[in-house]
Amino acid sequence: MTASINDVARAAGVSASTVSRALRGRPGVSGEVRDRIVAVAAQLGYTASRSASSLASGRTHTIGVLVPYVGRWFFGTVLDAAEKVFSAAGYDVLLYNLGSPETRKRFFTRLPVRKRVDAVLSLLIPDDGESAALRSLGVPLTTTVGGPRPGFTVVGIDDRAGAESAVRHLVNLGHRRIGMISGASGPLHWTTPIERRNSYLDVLADAGIEHDPALEADGDYTVEGGERAMTELLAASRPPTAVFAQSDEMAMGALRALRRHRLKVPDDVSVVGFDDHELADVVGLTTVAQPVAEQGAEAARLLLRQLDEPGAEPPGHVQMPIRLVLRETTAPPRPRGPR
Repeated sequence: MTASINDVARAAGVSASTVSRALRGRPGVSGEVRDRIVAVAAQLGYTASRSASSLASGRTHTIGVLVPYVGRWFFGTVLDAAEKVFSAAGYDVLLYNLGSPETRKRFFTRLPVRKRVDAVLSLLIPDDGESAALRSLGVPLTTTVGGPRPGFTVVGIDDRAGAESAVRHLVNLGHRRIGMISGASGPLHWTTPIERRNSYLDVLADAGIEHDPALEADGDYTVEGGERAMTELLAASRPPTAVFAQSDEMAMGALRALRRHRLKVPDDVSVVGFDDHELADVVGLTTVAQPVAEQGAEAARLLLRQLDEPGAEPPGHVQMPIRLVLRETTAPPRPRGPR
C-alpha cells in the first residue's frame, strides 16, 4: 500500500503538519528533524499527492535543473541531494545537461522549460543574457555556484576564504615553492577557478613569495587532468614542494602522478585539495571541506519555500560553512624538496 503523510509522521515521531512543512521546505522545522523526515519519507516511498495539489494550484509540480556536467562528482552530488528534497515534496525533476556551448546556446534560445516547470535550479553560471532569459520565465530561481546575482537565490561558499586557508596552511608549514592545479577549462562563466586562483596569488604575495607561472597547471577538474597537471609541474626546472589542487579529484590525480614518479607524500611533496570528496578520507587527503550535498538540499528547500510563500522576500545569498581538514598529505618541506 502507498504510504500516507500520517505514516511518515508516525515513523518520524512528529505531526503530519510538521511533515508537510519539512517536505515543502517551509520554516519552523529544525535541520535535524527535517533530515529525519526526508529520510523516513524516502524509506517509505512517500510523495505528496500531486493530483490534488496540481488541481488546486495550477502548477506542473516539476522543477527544471540545469547542469554543465551531470557526470561529475560535485554536480552529481548536488543534484542527488536536491532531487531527494523535490521528490519527497511531490515534485519531478526535468534535467537539462548543458555541457557543450552548442546545447547551452540552443537551450537559452528556445527556453524549453517555459510553462513546463514551477522553478529552476541552475548549477551553471548564466551570463547577463542567459540570466535575463531565466528571469523572463517568472518562476523562482536558485543556484549553487557563483556569487550573488539579481533575481536568484544563491546557496554557496566563500571560495576565496577556502582557497586562502589551503594555501596559507602550506605557507605556515614553511613551503615557498607552492604550485597550483586549477580548473581553468571548467564550465562556461564559472567563477570558482578565478576566485580560488586570486586567493592563491594573494597569499603568496602576502607571504613575500614571488609568483612563478611555471608552477600553475590546468587539471580540468578531473582525476586524469590532475595527474596530467602534476606531471607538468614536476617537469619544471624547480618543481614545487607543495601543491594546492582546486578540487579533490584533481588532488587525487596529483597523488597518482607523484606515486608513479616514486615521490613520497608528504615527505617529497605536500598536497592539499578542496571539497572533502567522499574518498578524501580514504586516501588521507588534507582538504578544504565544503557541504556539497547540503548546498543542493538547501537550494531545493529554498525553491519550495518560495513556491509555498510567493509573497515572501527570498534570501539573495546563503553562505554555507567551510573548514580546513588536516590529514596525512601535508607536512613541512624537506631541506632539498623533490628532485
